[in-house]
Amino acid sequence: MAKTHFSFLNNLMDTQTVITLGKDAITVVLTLSAPLMAVGLLVGLVIGIFQTVTSVQESTLAYIPKMVAVFLAFLVCMPWMIQVIVTYTAALFGNLQNFAR
Repeated sequence: MAKTHFSFLNNLMDTQTVITLGKDAITVVLTLSAPLMAVGLLVGLVIGIFQTVTSVQESTLAYIPKMVAVFLAFLVCMPWMIQVIVTYTAALFGNLQNFAR
């Protein structure tokens, strides 16, 4: 490794730690977004079936119910989402001294 004038670059994290941190971050993001995406998908599917059965082909009909459903799902899931993100952030900051070595 080339010597640089930045002293903090001499204590780089190893590759496995960086990969683990990235994997955990992606896992948390997917875990938090999955319920909202599932609600949007289900509402969109129900509205699509309704439009097909009734032969109503209005493309703007799906937007408002999807937005309302996702917003309600967000309100319902918010306490759990906050708990997950606070737990992850506390674990990340709690191990910050280990990452700085």
